[in-house]
Amino acid sequence: MSDQHPEHVFDAIVVGSGISGGWAAKELCDKGLKTLVLDRGKEVKHIKDYPTAMKAPWEFPHRGRLPLKVLEENPIAAKCYAYDETAAHFFLKDKDQPYIQEKPFDWIRPDQVGGKSLMWGRQTQRWSRYDFEGPARDGFAVEWPFTYEELAPWYSYVELFAGISGNRDGLDTLPDGEFLPPWEMNRAEQAMRVKIEARHRDRNVIIGRCAHLTEIRQVHRDQGRMLCQARHLCQRGCPFGGYFSSNASTLPWAAKTGNLTLRPDSIVHSVIYDDVKGKATGVNVIDAHTKKMTAYYAKIIFINASTLSTNQVLLNSVSRRFPNGLGNDNGLLGKYIAFQNYRGRLSASLEGMEDRYYSGKRPCAVMMPNFRNVHRQEKDFQRGYMVFFSTGRAGWGHAVPGEQAGPQFKTAIADPGDWGVYMMMQGETIPREANHVRLSKDHTDPWGIPQLITSVDYDENDERLLKDFLDTGAEMLETCGAKNIAVTDTKQAPGLDIHEVGGVRMGKDPATSLLNKWNQLHHCPNVLVTDGSCMVSTSTQNPSLTFMAITARAANHVIEELKKGNL
Repeated sequence: MSDQHPEHVFDAIVVGSGISGGWAAKELCDKGLKTLVLDRGKEVKHIKDYPTAMKAPWEFPHRGRLPLKVLEENPIAAKCYAYDETAAHFFLKDKDQPYIQEKPFDWIRPDQVGGKSLMWGRQTQRWSRYDFEGPARDGFAVEWPFTYEELAPWYSYVELFAGISGNRDGLDTLPDGEFLPPWEMNRAEQAMRVKIEARHRDRNVIIGRCAHLTEIRQVHRDQGRMLCQARHLCQRGCPFGGYFSSNASTLPWAAKTGNLTLRPDSIVHSVIYDDVKGKATGVNVIDAHTKKMTAYYAKIIFINASTLSTNQVLLNSVSRRFPNGLGNDNGLLGKYIAFQNYRGRLSASLEGMEDRYYSGKRPCAVMMPNFRNVHRQEKDFQRGYMVFFSTGRAGWGHAVPGEQAGPQFKTAIADPGDWGVYMMMQGETIPREANHVRLSKDHTDPWGIPQLITSVDYDENDERLLKDFLDTGAEMLETCGAKNIAVTDTKQAPGLDIHEVGGVRMGKDPATSLLNKWNQLHHCPNVLVTDGSCMVSTSTQNPSLTFMAITARAANHVIEELKKGNL
């Protein structure tokens, strides 16, 4: 690499600046590596580039809603709850993200430095040993190449830095972490917990765990972050740094070391593989505006572009050694995509407790760790689901017959109304070879990169799991004395969960996996993948905390390997 322009040569390159890419940058820079971070989106700096964060509702021309024309132009992005007038500027628009749906898949993508860490739901739970043991025990996918016990110290490492609120519940199905003080259940949720746990000893109702600062510790002060204000405006970007994001936390931390070079508007075309040296030497990058391609070089390369984008980059990284994509000797690159089943929803009304209320806008729901097929296979479907629910005083502003304004209307809208409950599922899906992505041979995007074809769908296992949740959820609501129970199958396409994983899975055997236990490509060990694409399976928990822990673990290992001269 000595013949290359010095400004294009680094110790490490990280592709993507989201939750996992930000962690890779932090760890590499902290250990003294000159690191280039590339992101296809625009630059967004903490606080300065959150233009709507402090706006009042009346300051938006459409009071937060988007014009019909905008919604029609972006039918996929518009399905996301956060795609509205307050946060649309953080989304990659449909016309700018061409891909081909062989089967319906709602691919929600960001358009800025920080990626989805500015837009995520911020729910953070550790996986349990049952999640990591699941594939080997139940005979699907491949065996995870490490255990919960091996990852546990890294969970603690990232939790202490990121700041995770939660209660120590002592459950083996949902291990405790390094928690800040928990948020509180309201009176109705407490009542539901008592009734559900009294009837079902295997079901635990606990307060959610989320990446929000409920207490400031020195490490958070050092990041320049403040307490969560419970504003529930998180998708706009948080000027307080109250929730964890790359922009508020890992990227500024990496920048303070003096070892970070950040390049926005940089679309990674492919990884450069040197057939003579037998390793990757850099990446080809297209300027998003000029479309000029430039090569950047480094000793180690992290691909953290997000699950589907990482698959796209690696599939497009062809050479004489790897004609079917980097590291793809076994032909499994892009296969075994999994996601989480969000289709089940229930709502109901709760009687009584009209003298009780609550304050603030809590950033997490009440949750129930998976109770299906945990210790053994016992149902007619594999794996299980986590349950989330929350209660509130529904029906603000009861209708006043014959009056749309005036004193009676003002009195009516001051009435908080009755209690209501909303319940949803987060189900594990089984990775299948048929669920895959691949490159189009005929169509390219505006930057000349082959478009990605998505072919991902539900199967019979997902339908049975969904039915069990809907039946069980209704039964639990009846146990709680709920009325007017409404059961809904949203029938939403895969992808809208925004928890897609796989395609570049880890494993012990190069014949059945792409990455080793340290997230290195088996056949190109100076390239690492630690975003969702590396996952063997998806569990019932939210995935982001596991991405962070895996990234920190892999980065520290590869730094040691670099010091030893093994790379």
